[in-house]
Amino acid sequence: MIIDAHSHVHDPVADHLRLLDDAGVDRAVLFPTRPHPERATDLEGLRREMSVLDRALDGRATGDDGYAAAWRELDDALAAHPDRFIGFGSVRLNLSDDEIAAAVERDIVGRGLHGIGELTPPPGGAARIEPVLTAAHDHGDLPVVVHGFAPTTAEDLRTLAAMAARHPSVPLVVSQLGGLNWMTAVELARETPNIYLELSTAHLIFAVRLAVQELPERTLFGSDAPYGDPVVARTTVERVTGPGEVRELVLGGTLLRLLDRT
Repeated sequence: MIIDAHSHVHDPVADHLRLLDDAGVDRAVLFPTRPHPERATDLEGLRREMSVLDRALDGRATGDDGYAAAWRELDDALAAHPDRFIGFGSVRLNLSDDEIAAAVERDIVGRGLHGIGELTPPPGGAARIEPVLTAAHDHGDLPVVVHGFAPTTAEDLRTLAAMAARHPSVPLVVSQLGGLNWMTAVELARETPNIYLELSTAHLIFAVRLAVQELPERTLFGSDAPYGDPVVARTTVERVTGPGEVRELVLGGTLLRLLDRT
């Protein structure tokens, strides 16, 4: 089974299904999202959507800021296409530890979702996810996915690795191969057995090749659609792997093992 480990709700969802079909992808992990760059028809429209993303990534999002709508969109997509989408849900990181634990129980476990993410702590704020890791452990070691590209810093990646080491049974997935800090991400993952690297938006083909070579059982094919394209992401993985076990693990086998734990 080919599984895209990283995608966001599209508007309309039918466009996402066509992308998956084009790529020969069976299923996709689906995260809620507030920005919708796929809605933009010109540069100004894209700037508006990306400003929503910028606020989410740097901690400036306030109030609801589209949070409830993003959950409704996720619920609708999962209900309409349970055979194609694997639901993950996010958690607000500005809550108390007890509130985060309650949110995981209510919004993740209560909805029957398979993991937590994509979490977006602000730069310098990666430590905020520690209570999420605790809650994930309390509910059967749910996989936790954290944004890895900018504005995530190399120091944030080191903080994530230190927390992962304190919660060794919880799979911690760093998205986008750690962005420009991909070499640091690979080094930290080599030293931390419960860190997995998702490969979307990698800017260098040899970064993907090296990550898979170093971590053949802990690298995950993902597209980050609509920011990336499943066809391109799958082609990248297949370009750096030969037919056989490693390619099958990266394209879905490893993720399936993580999901089977939940």
